[in-house]
Amino acid sequence: MITQIKTNYTNADYNKRKFRIRVIRKNQCNKKTLTINMKPFKLFTLLFILAAMAFISNTHKPVFYIIGDSTVKNGSGSSTNLLQGWGSFIADYFDTTKITVENYAIGGRSSRTFLTDGRWDKILRTLQKGDYVIMQFGHNDGGALDDTARARGTIKGIGDDSVEIYNPIRKQKEVVHTYGWYMRKYVNDTKAAGAVPIVCSPIPHNDWENSKVKRWSDNSYAGWAKQVAESEGAYFIDLNNLVSDRYEELGPDKVKTFFPRDHTHTNKEGGMLNTEIVINGIKNLKNCQLKKYLLK
Repeated sequence: MITQIKTNYTNADYNKRKFRIRVIRKNQCNKKTLTINMKPFKLFTLLFILAAMAFISNTHKPVFYIIGDSTVKNGSGSSTNLLQGWGSFIADYFDTTKITVENYAIGGRSSRTFLTDGRWDKILRTLQKGDYVIMQFGHNDGGALDDTARARGTIKGIGDDSVEIYNPIRKQKEVVHTYGWYMRKYVNDTKAAGAVPIVCSPIPHNDWENSKVKRWSDNSYAGWAKQVAESEGAYFIDLNNLVSDRYEELGPDKVKTFFPRDHTHTNKEGGMLNTEIVINGIKNLKNCQLKKYLLK
């Protein structure tokens, strides 16, 4: 996004009909200085050049950011990995000449540690109007707040509760908040940047009881994700129920083949199935312009 166009010249420059044009982009991250010899040109030519530069600089190709845990991107996300999250196949459904898809999800992170690792700040440095952020957390939020192995848990619920702990991994004090607090931050930071947030409830595990998937309850991360989306005015995709419904249609024997290692992480086939469900969820979001970038 262009924020300034400066024309700097001295008397000598003017006499030589030379102007220096400095283009300064958002966040000062991209600067260019051009020298134009105006001797063979007239003033309207300079104005035309400036207008063209402003138009080109203001044309923003939107970015679709994906954030989450290993059920969204497992390991590097490479197609050769045994385990695959649903975010690894999202780009296949979009016209990437019109929108860029960036999967920033990373294994082992909770809604808390994705933030405290500095990963969200990295996105905020480039996030801008016209972009989209889809988020799914919850699988790792139930751990301990201050254990020496992970220290990634969050306080249950969506309230404003907090507690100060000593983080043995980061070796410093840290104020830990509720799952809902972290999710609200992602949503509100996204909206503040002029981008569009989409909240997902976490996908279910491969756990069954009486031929039914044991879904996340409303009084857990699935319900809390929905409540945050509703209270903050974000779009919501209920992956907990949508994926569970699809698993039940296929049956436990077929679904078992999607989980070669444990009951949480899918292989490529399972990841692709969940991607299809995410894409259908996007298509069903009312008035969400992200769907216009989907391949026809």
